[in-house]
Amino acid sequence: MDTSSLKEFILLVPVILFSLTVHEVCHGYVADLYGDPTARDTGRLTLNPIAHLDPIGTLMLFIAHFGWAKPVMVNPYNLRDPKKDMIWISLAGPGANFALALVAGLAIRLTMFSGVINPSDLLTSSLYSMLILTLQINLALGLFNLIPIPPLDGAKVLFGLLPYHLEQKFAWLERYGMVILLALFILDSFTPIKIITILIWLPADLLAYLFSGRSLFYLLNVLSVLLGA
Repeated sequence: MDTSSLKEFILLVPVILFSLTVHEVCHGYVADLYGDPTARDTGRLTLNPIAHLDPIGTLMLFIAHFGWAKPVMVNPYNLRDPKKDMIWISLAGPGANFALALVAGLAIRLTMFSGVINPSDLLTSSLYSMLILTLQINLALGLFNLIPIPPLDGAKVLFGLLPYHLEQKFAWLERYGMVILLALFILDSFTPIKIITILIWLPADLLAYLFSGRSLFYLLNVLSVLLGA
Protein backbone atom coordinates (compact mmCIF):
# COMPACT_ATOMS: atom_id res chain seq x y z
CA MET A 1 0.00 0.00 0.00
CA ASP A 2 1.54 3.32 -1.07
CA THR A 3 1.51 6.47 1.11
CA SER A 4 -1.51 7.98 -0.66
CA SER A 5 -3.58 4.80 -0.24
CA LEU A 6 -2.55 4.53 3.41
CA LYS A 7 -3.62 8.14 4.06
CA GLU A 8 -6.97 7.50 2.39
CA PHE A 9 -7.52 4.32 4.40
CA ILE A 10 -6.76 6.07 7.70
CA LEU A 11 -9.20 8.87 6.86
CA LEU A 12 -11.85 6.50 5.52
CA VAL A 13 -12.13 4.39 8.67
CA PRO A 14 -13.77 7.03 10.92
CA VAL A 15 -15.90 8.36 8.05
CA ILE A 16 -17.29 4.92 7.19
CA LEU A 17 -17.86 3.87 10.80
CA PHE A 18 -19.66 7.12 11.65
CA SER A 19 -21.76 7.12 8.46
CA LEU A 20 -22.90 3.51 8.87
CA THR A 21 -23.67 4.04 12.54
CA VAL A 22 -25.78 7.15 11.98
CA HIS A 23 -27.64 5.37 9.16
CA GLU A 24 -28.68 2.45 11.36
CA VAL A 25 -29.35 4.47 14.52
CA CYS A 26 -31.77 6.66 12.56
CA HIS A 27 -33.63 3.56 11.32
CA GLY A 28 -33.96 2.36 14.90
CA TYR A 29 -34.86 5.76 16.31
CA VAL A 30 -37.69 6.32 13.84
CA ALA A 31 -38.97 2.76 14.42
CA ASP A 32 -38.96 3.51 18.14
CA LEU A 33 -40.93 6.70 17.51
CA TYR A 34 -43.55 4.72 15.61
CA GLY A 35 -43.98 2.26 18.46
CA ASP A 36 -41.47 -0.55 17.84
CA PRO A 37 -38.83 -0.79 20.62
CA THR A 38 -36.96 -3.70 18.98
CA ALA A 39 -33.91 -1.60 18.07
CA ARG A 40 -33.72 -0.17 21.58
CA ASP A 41 -34.20 -3.60 23.17
CA THR A 42 -31.47 -5.18 21.02
CA GLY A 43 -28.93 -2.42 21.70
CA ARG A 44 -29.03 -0.84 18.26
CA LEU A 45 -29.75 2.72 19.41
CA THR A 46 -26.08 3.21 20.13
CA LEU A 47 -23.30 5.18 18.47
CA ASN A 48 -20.94 2.25 19.03
CA PRO A 49 -20.17 1.19 15.42
CA ILE A 50 -19.43 -2.41 16.40
CA ALA A 51 -23.16 -2.95 16.98
CA HIS A 52 -23.96 -2.03 13.37
CA LEU A 53 -21.20 -3.44 11.17
CA ASP A 54 -21.89 -6.00 8.46
CA PRO A 55 -18.55 -7.53 7.36
CA ILE A 56 -19.35 -7.70 3.63
CA GLY A 57 -21.17 -4.37 3.48
CA THR A 58 -18.35 -2.59 5.33
CA LEU A 59 -15.72 -4.20 3.08
CA MET A 60 -17.66 -3.00 0.04
CA LEU A 61 -17.48 0.55 1.35
CA PHE A 62 -13.68 0.36 1.45
CA ILE A 63 -13.46 -1.28 -1.98
CA ALA A 64 -16.22 0.43 -3.97
CA HIS A 65 -17.25 3.30 -1.65
CA PHE A 66 -20.81 2.03 -1.37
CA GLY A 67 -22.18 -0.68 0.88
CA TRP A 68 -24.45 -1.41 3.83
CA ALA A 69 -24.56 -2.13 7.57
CA LYS A 70 -26.24 -4.85 9.59
CA PRO A 71 -29.97 -4.13 9.24
CA VAL A 72 -31.89 -2.93 12.27
CA MET A 73 -34.63 -5.42 13.10
CA VAL A 74 -38.17 -4.02 13.00
CA ASN A 75 -41.26 -5.84 14.27
CA PRO A 76 -44.13 -4.60 12.10
CA TYR A 77 -46.69 -5.91 14.61
CA ASN A 78 -45.60 -3.14 16.99
CA LEU A 79 -46.28 -0.41 14.44
CA ARG A 80 -49.56 1.48 14.32
CA ASP A 81 -49.70 1.42 10.51
CA PRO A 82 -47.04 -1.09 9.42
CA LYS A 83 -47.24 -0.46 5.67
CA LYS A 84 -46.98 3.33 5.92
CA ASP A 85 -44.67 3.43 8.93
CA MET A 86 -42.13 1.12 7.25
CA ILE A 87 -41.74 3.68 4.46
CA TRP A 88 -40.57 6.36 6.91
CA ILE A 89 -38.44 3.93 8.89
CA SER A 90 -36.72 2.81 5.68
CA LEU A 91 -36.17 6.37 4.47
CA ALA A 92 -34.63 7.44 7.79
CA GLY A 93 -31.25 5.80 7.10
CA PRO A 94 -30.64 7.23 3.61
CA GLY A 95 -32.12 10.53 4.80
CA ALA A 96 -29.53 10.70 7.57
CA ASN A 97 -26.77 10.05 5.04
CA PHE A 98 -28.01 12.84 2.78
CA ALA A 99 -28.11 15.16 5.82
CA LEU A 100 -24.48 14.30 6.64
CA ALA A 101 -23.53 14.85 2.98
CA LEU A 102 -25.24 18.24 3.05
CA VAL A 103 -23.33 19.30 6.17
CA ALA A 104 -20.05 18.14 4.58
CA GLY A 105 -20.91 19.95 1.34
CA LEU A 106 -21.66 23.22 3.13
CA ALA A 107 -18.40 22.89 5.08
CA ILE A 108 -16.55 22.36 1.78
CA ARG A 109 -18.13 25.54 0.40
CA LEU A 110 -16.97 27.53 3.43
CA THR A 111 -13.42 26.15 3.46
CA MET A 112 -13.00 26.31 -0.31
CA PHE A 113 -13.93 29.98 -0.58
CA SER A 114 -12.11 31.00 2.61
CA GLY A 115 -8.76 29.84 1.26
CA VAL A 116 -7.75 28.13 4.52
CA ILE A 117 -6.76 24.85 2.86
CA ASN A 118 -3.01 24.44 2.48
CA PRO A 119 -2.03 21.14 0.80
CA SER A 120 1.32 21.20 2.60
CA ASP A 121 -0.34 21.51 6.02
CA LEU A 122 -1.20 18.05 7.33
CA LEU A 123 -4.02 19.15 9.64
CA THR A 124 -6.03 21.33 7.23
CA SER A 125 -5.46 19.03 4.25
CA SER A 126 -6.56 16.00 6.32
CA LEU A 127 -9.70 17.77 7.54
CA TYR A 128 -10.58 18.85 4.01
CA SER A 129 -9.94 15.32 2.72
CA MET A 130 -12.29 13.95 5.39
CA LEU A 131 -15.00 16.41 4.31
CA ILE A 132 -14.71 15.20 0.71
CA LEU A 133 -14.79 11.56 1.82
CA THR A 134 -17.78 12.26 4.09
CA LEU A 135 -19.62 13.83 1.17
CA GLN A 136 -18.75 10.95 -1.17
CA ILE A 137 -19.44 8.08 1.25
CA ASN A 138 -22.76 9.45 2.48
CA LEU A 139 -24.06 10.23 -0.99
CA ALA A 140 -23.08 6.73 -2.08
CA LEU A 141 -24.63 5.14 1.01
CA GLY A 142 -27.87 7.08 0.63
CA LEU A 143 -28.26 6.44 -3.09
CA PHE A 144 -27.17 2.79 -2.98
CA ASN A 145 -29.61 1.99 -0.19
CA LEU A 146 -32.46 3.57 -2.15
CA ILE A 147 -32.08 1.01 -4.96
CA PRO A 148 -35.37 -0.95 -4.82
CA ILE A 149 -33.80 -4.40 -4.44
CA PRO A 150 -33.97 -6.36 -1.16
CA PRO A 151 -32.50 -6.15 1.39
CA LEU A 152 -31.88 -2.46 0.65
CA ASP A 153 -34.08 0.29 2.06
CA GLY A 154 -35.42 1.18 -1.37
CA ALA A 155 -37.15 -2.20 -1.60
CA LYS A 156 -38.98 -1.59 1.69
CA VAL A 157 -40.07 1.83 0.42
CA LEU A 158 -41.28 0.28 -2.84
CA PHE A 159 -43.20 -2.49 -1.05
CA GLY A 160 -44.77 0.09 1.24
CA LEU A 161 -45.99 2.12 -1.71
CA LEU A 162 -47.35 -0.83 -3.70
CA PRO A 163 -50.86 -2.18 -3.12
CA TYR A 164 -50.85 -5.49 -1.23
CA HIS A 165 -51.62 -7.60 -4.32
CA LEU A 166 -48.67 -6.11 -6.23
CA GLU A 167 -46.41 -6.37 -3.20
CA GLN A 168 -47.01 -10.13 -3.16
CA LYS A 169 -46.04 -10.40 -6.84
CA PHE A 170 -42.60 -8.95 -6.05
CA ALA A 171 -42.05 -11.08 -2.94
CA TRP A 172 -39.67 -13.34 -4.89
CA LEU A 173 -37.13 -10.51 -4.86
CA GLU A 174 -36.54 -11.22 -1.17
CA ARG A 175 -34.92 -14.55 -2.09
CA TYR A 176 -32.73 -13.31 -4.92
CA GLY A 177 -31.95 -9.72 -3.94
CA MET A 178 -28.32 -10.30 -2.95
CA VAL A 179 -27.68 -12.30 -6.11
CA ILE A 180 -29.09 -9.46 -8.22
CA LEU A 181 -26.94 -6.89 -6.40
CA LEU A 182 -23.83 -9.03 -6.89
CA ALA A 183 -24.64 -9.40 -10.60
CA LEU A 184 -25.06 -5.61 -10.94
CA PHE A 185 -21.70 -5.05 -9.25
CA ILE A 186 -19.97 -7.57 -11.56
CA LEU A 187 -21.57 -6.01 -14.64
CA ASP A 188 -20.48 -2.54 -13.54
CA SER A 189 -16.92 -3.66 -12.82
CA PHE A 190 -16.18 -5.90 -15.80
CA THR A 191 -18.53 -4.94 -18.63
CA PRO A 192 -19.67 -1.76 -20.41
CA ILE A 193 -23.05 -2.09 -18.64
CA LYS A 194 -22.69 0.53 -15.89
CA ILE A 195 -25.97 0.24 -13.99
CA ILE A 196 -24.42 1.01 -10.59
CA THR A 197 -22.60 4.00 -12.05
CA ILE A 198 -25.84 5.35 -13.47
CA LEU A 199 -27.85 4.71 -10.30
CA ILE A 200 -25.25 6.01 -7.82
CA TRP A 201 -22.37 8.04 -9.18
CA LEU A 202 -24.18 10.23 -11.69
CA PRO A 203 -26.83 11.37 -9.14
CA ALA A 204 -24.05 11.66 -6.52
CA ASP A 205 -22.16 14.02 -8.81
CA LEU A 206 -25.26 16.23 -9.20
CA LEU A 207 -26.00 16.25 -5.47
CA ALA A 208 -22.36 17.01 -4.65
CA TYR A 209 -22.55 20.05 -6.91
CA LEU A 210 -25.78 21.21 -5.26
CA PHE A 211 -24.36 20.72 -1.76
CA SER A 212 -20.78 21.90 -2.19
CA GLY A 213 -20.76 23.97 -5.36
CA ARG A 214 -18.32 21.55 -6.97
CA SER A 215 -18.65 18.34 -8.98
CA LEU A 216 -17.90 15.16 -7.03
CA PHE A 217 -15.38 14.16 -9.70
CA TYR A 218 -13.65 17.55 -9.29
CA LEU A 219 -13.52 17.06 -5.52
CA LEU A 220 -12.10 13.55 -5.92
CA ASN A 221 -9.32 15.01 -8.06
CA VAL A 222 -8.65 17.53 -5.28
CA LEU A 223 -8.64 14.63 -2.81
CA SER A 224 -6.01 12.76 -4.82
CA VAL A 225 -3.82 15.87 -4.82
CA LEU A 226 -4.21 16.33 -1.05
CA LEU A 227 -3.50 12.67 -0.34
CA GLY A 228 -0.43 12.76 -2.55
CA ALA A 229 0.91 15.95 -0.98
